[in-house]
Amino acid sequence: MLRGDRIWVGTCENGPVELLPSMSNRHGLIAGATGTGKTVSLKVLAESFSDLGVPVFLSDIKGDLSGMVKPGARSESLDRRLVSCGAVPENFVYKNYPTVFWDVYGEQGHPVRATVEQMGPLLLSRMLSLNETQSGVMNILFRVARNENYDLCDLQDLKAMLVHVGENAKEYTLNYGNVSVASVGAIQRAVAVLEDQGGDTFFGEPALSIDDWLRVAKNEDGTEQGVINILSADRLFNNPTMYSTFLLWMLTALYDRLPERGDAEKPLIVFFFDEAHLLFNNCSRALMEKIEQVVRLIRSKGVGVFFITQSPADIPMTVLGQLGNRIQHALRAYTPLDQKAVKVAAQTFRANPAFDTEEAITTLKTGEALISFLDEHGAPGVVERAMILPPQSFMGAITPEERGQVLQESPLYGVYDDPVQRESAWEKLNKKKEEPPAAPVPRFLLVNGVLRQVVPAEQAREFVQYNGCLWPIL
Repeated sequence: MLRGDRIWVGTCENGPVELLPSMSNRHGLIAGATGTGKTVSLKVLAESFSDLGVPVFLSDIKGDLSGMVKPGARSESLDRRLVSCGAVPENFVYKNYPTVFWDVYGEQGHPVRATVEQMGPLLLSRMLSLNETQSGVMNILFRVARNENYDLCDLQDLKAMLVHVGENAKEYTLNYGNVSVASVGAIQRAVAVLEDQGGDTFFGEPALSIDDWLRVAKNEDGTEQGVINILSADRLFNNPTMYSTFLLWMLTALYDRLPERGDAEKPLIVFFFDEAHLLFNNCSRALMEKIEQVVRLIRSKGVGVFFITQSPADIPMTVLGQLGNRIQHALRAYTPLDQKAVKVAAQTFRANPAFDTEEAITTLKTGEALISFLDEHGAPGVVERAMILPPQSFMGAITPEERGQVLQESPLYGVYDDPVQRESAWEKLNKKKEEPPAAPVPRFLLVNGVLRQVVPAEQAREFVQYNGCLWPIL
């Protein structure tokens, strides 16, 4: 909810706790145990950014974010919550938000596709769970495809290139480095597994245009709202590696696509990544360095990133240090490991002399949170114990019929629905196999009964026609 030009998130004893839009590209963290109110905090922020005219991206794992297309409904419990936040229930406006649904599998939203080439060898190796040696072969495959002009669009192209590189392993080993046939075989098996998990649906064309995530909608009164892009990830989440790699690809694509913007009054787009700990599981050193680089530098391109997870300890310290805005819901400290997580969470806040932060984390009620936002100078604010406002949109999932209606009315309806097949690596390699073998180059030609030697053109005394070509001879 907006309060002037600031985002009103909740209310503490000292009054409203607000997020400055100009500081939201310093990234943020929403943490807390299951059922403590993280989703409500996420929705309040997302709705507020939309009201500011800022597009938003959300990954929806449970399906309960889809309710943003419907206005919320007033109730006694929400009225009590509004009163505790210092808001007047009669003046609180429940409304819907412009929403576009996306789905990697094309079932509950517009299909999201990327080409194998766009994914790149680093992220693709992570998606396939390749070891260091196999990742090296994948790098060689991409270099061969680039140098020999073989476009990698879908998994069919990738499989054709694997066969091609495997059949010519000796030649490519001399030019690019060791290509083990065993490694090629291991990658082929991993590709088959990815195919069975729906990877063949994700890779292909038409590939997603990042500009379609940067859209705003105009209201009848002339005001603008940022479009909320919701990725239906309930099925995708069953493959955690594919889910996390897809999210990393999106950040990387934005980072490569957007120009430098510097500090601005509000961000260009804000991302909310649920179950963020999966982004960092089984990360190679090279990939972790890539994540740290993107999170650190994408701020200057106007992109804000909020990670949603259970505990701050789920996030590597090098990344956690980049998250300036914090909303911490309750954590349970039943085991020594839980107690350690609570201590880590408390240490990430600037202490408030009014209460003990570590104790407060374990006693927060549902809907309450410890909040610390950056001030106008970029310094962390003192942590406050606040009650979070309710969202203005519907809290819950919509029906399949309502989702279908939203999809049909979407301005992107029909743009990504039908896959496109163009000539790429698979077609070119098959065509190459069908071509008749070239006639062997002769070393000697029989000319008028005399055996003449074939030589370089500059050494030729004359040229004769043979097999449809002119040949230089002595």
